[in-house]
Amino acid sequence: MTQKASVTAAVLVIGDEILSGRTRDANSGYIADYLAKIGIDLCEMRVVGDIEGEIVAAVNALRQRYDYVFTTGGIGPTHDDITADAVAAAFGVPISEDPRAIKLLLERMKPAELNEARRRMARIPQGAELVENDISKAPGFWIGNVIVMAGVPAIMQSMLDRVAPKLATGAKVVARTIEAGAMFEGTYAAGLGEVAAKNPELSIGSYPSFHDGGFHNQIVVRGKDAAKVAAAAEAIEALLSRLVNVRV
Repeated sequence: MTQKASVTAAVLVIGDEILSGRTRDANSGYIADYLAKIGIDLCEMRVVGDIEGEIVAAVNALRQRYDYVFTTGGIGPTHDDITADAVAAAFGVPISEDPRAIKLLLERMKPAELNEARRRMARIPQGAELVENDISKAPGFWIGNVIVMAGVPAIMQSMLDRVAPKLATGAKVVARTIEAGAMFEGTYAAGLGEVAAKNPELSIGSYPSFHDGGFHNQIVVRGKDAAKVAAAAEAIEALLSRLVNVRV
């Protein structure tokens, strides 16, 4: 990996099945966590259906805005798998069957099994680098700053492992979680806002949840300067201590 001050990324999830609710997106959260651990800031996520024009527009918008764009879904053997064609269109390059991809597919199947549908998975935009996976052998690809991966979570994860060592990375985000327990958000909202205003370089958020029959709140401080994160966390802990007997 190459180290930079800050590296940004977006995730583009592709597939009608995600928008319809037929399939739950398990990839975005995994990618977000993975990128955070290696020092890449995930700044945006989008979901688009299997419509070429929508995919092209999203790829072009995101690749101009961020250092990397990670796409998932739409590179299988069926008629609705159109991601490769859409990405080729976004870059204005031809797409054709790639001998390197055919070779990979033949590692898993016999030549007689490589029918027309399966050969679709070997269609790669001109100039793209292959992204191999250790599960199905059908490759993704990397063109420009766009990394195209499968939608099946296990295969996507294998592809991400393949590309990770080649990615530029920045400073990792440090996070501290402060338990606010059952204290109402309205009790500490004003004070938390003051801490946030004094620390504009940090991300400070309050996250309520409901479990065990009641509300429970956590406050999370994130940033790239560990000392500033620690100082803000201590200020928030002090705030909560002062407010422990206040109810709003």
